[in-house]
Amino acid sequence: MRQFLLFGSVILVGILFISRLFYLQIYSSEGHNLYEDNAIRKVYDYPKRGFVYDRNGNLLVSNQPSYDVMVIPREVEPLDTLEFCNLLKIDKEKFIKTFNRARNYSPRLPSVFVSHLSKEDYAVLQEKMRKFEGFYIQKRSLRHYQRSIGANVLGDIGEVNSRIIEKQPYYKMGDLIGKQGIEASYEKTLRGTKGIKFIQKDRFNRNIGPYKDGIFDTLPKQGKDIHITIDATLQEYGELLMRNKRGGVIAIEPSSGEILAMVAAPTYNPNILAGRERSKNFTKLFNDSIAKPLFNRSLQGVYEPGSPFKLMNALIGLQEEVITPSDRVTCYAGYKYGNRFMKCHCYIGKRNDLISGIQESCNAYFATTYRKILDKNNDASEGIDRWSNHAKSFGLGNFLNNDLYVGQKGRIPDRDYYKHVYPRTFYSTYTISNAIGQGEVATTPVQLANMTAAIANRGFYYTPHIIKSIEGEDIPEKFTERKYTTINKEHFNPVIEGMHQVYKNGTAKWLQVKDIDICGKTGTVENFAIIDSLKTQLTDHSIFVAFAPKDNPKIAISVFVENGYWGSRFAGKVASLMIEKHIKGYTTRKDMEDWLLRHTLENEYAKPYSGKPFNINGETQFQLVDDNEYEQLKEHLRKIESQN
Repeated sequence: MRQFLLFGSVILVGILFISRLFYLQIYSSEGHNLYEDNAIRKVYDYPKRGFVYDRNGNLLVSNQPSYDVMVIPREVEPLDTLEFCNLLKIDKEKFIKTFNRARNYSPRLPSVFVSHLSKEDYAVLQEKMRKFEGFYIQKRSLRHYQRSIGANVLGDIGEVNSRIIEKQPYYKMGDLIGKQGIEASYEKTLRGTKGIKFIQKDRFNRNIGPYKDGIFDTLPKQGKDIHITIDATLQEYGELLMRNKRGGVIAIEPSSGEILAMVAAPTYNPNILAGRERSKNFTKLFNDSIAKPLFNRSLQGVYEPGSPFKLMNALIGLQEEVITPSDRVTCYAGYKYGNRFMKCHCYIGKRNDLISGIQESCNAYFATTYRKILDKNNDASEGIDRWSNHAKSFGLGNFLNNDLYVGQKGRIPDRDYYKHVYPRTFYSTYTISNAIGQGEVATTPVQLANMTAAIANRGFYYTPHIIKSIEGEDIPEKFTERKYTTINKEHFNPVIEGMHQVYKNGTAKWLQVKDIDICGKTGTVENFAIIDSLKTQLTDHSIFVAFAPKDNPKIAISVFVENGYWGSRFAGKVASLMIEKHIKGYTTRKDMEDWLLRHTLENEYAKPYSGKPFNINGETQFQLVDDNEYEQLKEHLRKIESQN
């Protein structure tokens, strides 16, 4: 009986073994996963990333060769560590740390050991690589930014992390991916597709040639070239004007929604994040918690919009039929409600209609208009929802659904927003600051530029976008479809005339540009900060929105300059000059140009950290750049002018 059981067990094991062998070699051979086979080495062939051009065909981003030292930990043999470290220009501690990281990722998959070798280092190392088993050199492309502009527009590429690899299996340890800007937004378009070679290894782990004569190998597919909507010359000019200042500038073509310039100040040369020093330079930029150069203020900066928001209240008032263009409001150098007083720059007894109210930026006129909107039908709770819905139809208070990698919603409050503060009764005076674009209203520069474009178009806009064309593809339809506001077309004309008078006779009359009818609106926003646990008032922010020409507009722009005193002081000058530069190709207001290059606001930004008392909005606080820097800025300006 025992012999029978033993014989049966041998037969059964034999059948199971033969069955498993048959399954592996015959039945499941087609399901053999080459990527999991330890006897096959995988060598990736990286494609060139697509080039990036501006709207006029100027090359902005290209590629340069880069060489990475790769390691497969399980294949590493004993080696002269000191010699290898000297060749790689690293110390032994770095060698051990990097090797352990690669082994923890995968003992059998390749990882980047040292990235971005120079051509000289590559030439020296290549001759000696045969001495270091388990290491090899892999060629790939790095980005080369042709001009030192548009860092926040173009972005950069960097190594993937474990979180990205987990979510997107396409990427392996050491692969590069778009981290910011265009590089991130259009990563899949620009990156192309990796090729791969499968190398058969023998039992001694030596390469013996292509697996099955290379029938499973694939060639890399180069990334697609793209054209973006940015005008490189206008972008560079805007960045120059915003030197020594902080803020954001967005210029849009109203007829298409294409972003002509996207300036975030301060900025940096994008090439410092391309190459072996990327990690160190990125850390330095990231740790600058004061200037925040990586923070794209034109897209992410959330600010109270100030007086430019009065344009919105004027349009809503006309649409709700609570005002007419000819209705007048008497201003007593401000607006009194209860025991509070909202100051204004109008003289006592000034009677403003809609156009002069915009021209003079009369707080009394727009406080009256705001209250009429909310108090229509004697129900402020219902009125604020109507008001909010009108404002949101301009793209305010929400993401614009554009193709930019970062952004903020801003805030357009409604009754639901206030229900916790005013749960029962709600009156229009509770939120009167919304009348002049302060209080709970908050916008980003790109939202204000889009609002201005919608006004320029008399009631519609296109979603702002940065992509102009993709090689062999059409851009998404959402960028070519009109979005209509809730305001009837006829209500825009008096508001636009008011903006025109801002330049002709109002708060921006000193900013006029010859032969261009510009429509604009100045804005000044109070600026508070918490210093030593106390709410402290700092120098006001400078805001300006404009479009031109008045008829058939070609550019709409919003400018926000932190601590810029008042609207026409800094932001208005930047807007006027960029409008003229875009429309004419040159500038005539050299006085404004020179003033912006000469003046710096760096002293304003240092106030909260100086530990010294300071004055608010004092003329004596203005400071000039030194003569050497001024001459450098003038030389930069001459180079920009020569591009035309």
